[in-house]
Amino acid sequence: MDGLLPEERERLILERLRAQGRVLASELAAELQTSEHTVRRHLRELADQGHCKRVYGGALLISPSDKSASVRMREAVDRKACLAVAAASIVRARQIILLDAGSTNVAIAAALPDNANLTVVTNSPEACARLLNRPGFDIILIGGRIAQQAAGSTGATALLQIQQIKADLCFLGACAFDPEEGVAAFDAEDAELKRAMVKASGQVAIAVTSEKLMTAAPFSVAPARAVDYLFVEADVTAERRALLETVCDNVMVARS
Repeated sequence: MDGLLPEERERLILERLRAQGRVLASELAAELQTSEHTVRRHLRELADQGHCKRVYGGALLISPSDKSASVRMREAVDRKACLAVAAASIVRARQIILLDAGSTNVAIAAALPDNANLTVVTNSPEACARLLNRPGFDIILIGGRIAQQAAGSTGATALLQIQQIKADLCFLGACAFDPEEGVAAFDAEDAELKRAMVKASGQVAIAVTSEKLMTAAPFSVAPARAVDYLFVEADVTAERRALLETVCDNVMVARS
């Protein structure tokens, strides 16, 4: 590929990012027959344009989930429902469940079986609505300012209430997940609340659609090893699943 114009190299690098999530400067330099310095310059330009986040040795694609809650609630509904059924299978009677905001977690609320004998603590009004008037649920809605992007309570009031909870299991919302970079979010207050949820819970589970894997977001929430259960879609490759299993003991595939 020697002799490519800078614009062509940048386009090819962006295509690799979108296809793979994570790229290494050394591998790109060999493939494009150019120097690592040139590749790193292209990665800096792509990062400045908001396409990726620079990490050691390369870059990560920015997660595509930085959208309004109303949009996310309409996207990939069937796929999220499959993830939700798989995630709900690990819940046991008499547990205290901490359910974070997010469209996939709203699907988990709907997938929890009736007469489950659960206490569900959530900062998501949408998740709360899925559980109201159903038998077997004691529901606690976390208060505070509703963040439009997350469609859930955030801020000091919500944080204080979460800090008073001792949950058995947390279904954590993830804007982005990468084995090396961990769980990340797009909003600082949302990330702070998610960190409190992790701290308040005996176990942490995440159900994540494929496009969020091997991506980045600005605010760190937790290392990948803090996740006890990771639910992924059936289209995740064996290679990618093996990589995820190096940081999470229970990587579970949702079947359609």
